[in-house]
Amino acid sequence: MRNRRHRSRAAVAMATAVLLGATALTACDASGGDSPAPQGPSAQKPSPKPTPVWDTSPDSLAAVGDSITRGFDACSVLADCPEASWATGTDSEVRSLATRLLGKERAAGHSWNHAKTGARMADLPAQVEQAAVERPELITVMAGANDACRPSVDSMTPVDEFRADFEEAMRTLRRELPKTQVYVTSVPDLKRLWSQGRTNALGKQIWKLGICASMLADPDARDAAATQRRANVQNRVVAYNDVLKDVCAKDLRCRYDGGAVFDYRFDGDQLSRWDWFHPSKDGQSRLAELAYRQVKAKNPKDPGA
Repeated sequence: MRNRRHRSRAAVAMATAVLLGATALTACDASGGDSPAPQGPSAQKPSPKPTPVWDTSPDSLAAVGDSITRGFDACSVLADCPEASWATGTDSEVRSLATRLLGKERAAGHSWNHAKTGARMADLPAQVEQAAVERPELITVMAGANDACRPSVDSMTPVDEFRADFEEAMRTLRRELPKTQVYVTSVPDLKRLWSQGRTNALGKQIWKLGICASMLADPDARDAAATQRRANVQNRVVAYNDVLKDVCAKDLRCRYDGGAVFDYRFDGDQLSRWDWFHPSKDGQSRLAELAYRQVKAKNPKDPGA
């Protein structure tokens, strides 16, 4: 009799233990761990947006882009002058971004200029691939003016092609250098170039050689057709800048200038005396200053930066 009671009590205890173990296992599975499963509104909260990563003191720099970054017409007529480049130049009058960030001595061996006069956005992927060889911590991008500066309005680069080319350049960069930072400038205000340069007789003669004909052809013409032509070019530049901002905003290590170059109210002192289109040394220095402020800013104001 005692043995039967003992066996009965043991059976009950064992069943209870199994039941409790199953209950605990079910609760653990439901929550994915030992803590209770989330309930209420908090369970529906989306993951926070990743915080952009930006080092304000990179120790090497490479530049890609077009004739502005090559310092074209900053020192002599119809010639590159990379020593006067806003990005990587060595001219003390300019005080390039590389000099301001790295110091003169370090900049000499840790900055590289892969920009090409006449380059368009379609040329950027190849330039980025060249720049990747040096493995710079920062790459500057200034491209797009030549996509709008064409022989005619109809030959300007379509916006969707411009976007595809810039996206390809960024993919190339991230494939080669996943952690390199990118500083992207806006395309300059080409209509302001026209309004500033058209008052100079020499400048207008140089423009007849074909410099940015889509905007600068017949600079004194104020008829409806000429006005509409310039407006079309200006609208295309604005669209390009929207692309630069949008694509850059999708990359945690990319910083757009917020339209700083486009908005800068430059005057004749900042334009080359040889073509009244490209930046003079003074203009190159202003570009370097704008870039330095953006690169060093801890919290840039522009949401796309």
